[in-house]
Amino acid sequence: MYEIEQELFDSGIHYIAGVDEAGRGPLAGPVCVASVVLKDGQYIEGINDSKKLSEKKRELLYDKIIEEAIAYSIVLVDEKTIDDINILNATFKGMNDAVDKLSVTPEMVLIDGNAIKGMSLPHQCVIKGDAKCNSIGAASILAKVTRDRYMMKMHQKYPLYAFDKHKGYPTKLHYECLSNFGISPIHRMSFLKKWIVEKGK
Repeated sequence: MYEIEQELFDSGIHYIAGVDEAGRGPLAGPVCVASVVLKDGQYIEGINDSKKLSEKKRELLYDKIIEEAIAYSIVLVDEKTIDDINILNATFKGMNDAVDKLSVTPEMVLIDGNAIKGMSLPHQCVIKGDAKCNSIGAASILAKVTRDRYMMKMHQKYPLYAFDKHKGYPTKLHYECLSNFGISPIHRMSFLKKWIVEKGK
C-alpha cells in the first residue's frame, strides 16, 4: 500500500493526492469522487479497497481519514450530468473537481484506474490503485461511505425503490422495483435504455 507513494515522497514530493470513485455502475443516483492527501509515512490501519471492507469498518475509517488527512474533498456528480455527458466523462469531471477543491495543491495525483482526461497537474493512473496506494485506498473509503449515505437519504425520499438495500446497483430487487413503480427522478435514463425497450415503457 505504500511503495508507489514512498518512492514519490523520497524524491522530494510532499503533497500526493489519491483519487477514487464510487458508483459508476448503479442505475440511479450520483457517482461520487473523493481526493485525499495524507502525510509522508502516515499509517492508518485498515485502509484498503473500500469494497473489501465491511460497512462498519468503512464508517470508522471514514472518520479517522477525515480527522488525520492533510486535506480531502468529496464531489457528487448527479444523474442528470451522467445522462448529459456519459458516465466516463462524469467520472473524469468528478476527479478533476475533487482535486481542484483540495485546500492544498498536490504535486502528484494518483488516480485509480487506467485513464483520466483534463488533469493539469502531474498525475499517474494506477490500475487497482485502491489496493496499492494508501491515499487512493483512503479516497475509495470516503467516496463509498459518502455515496452510500446519500442513497440512504434517497431511500427516505423514494422508499418504494429499496435504495437502502441495493444503493442503486442493478440487482434483481432493483429491477423488480422499477417494474412495479416505474422510473424515479434520480434514475439514470442513459443506463435504462435497454430496460425501457425490453419493457416497452
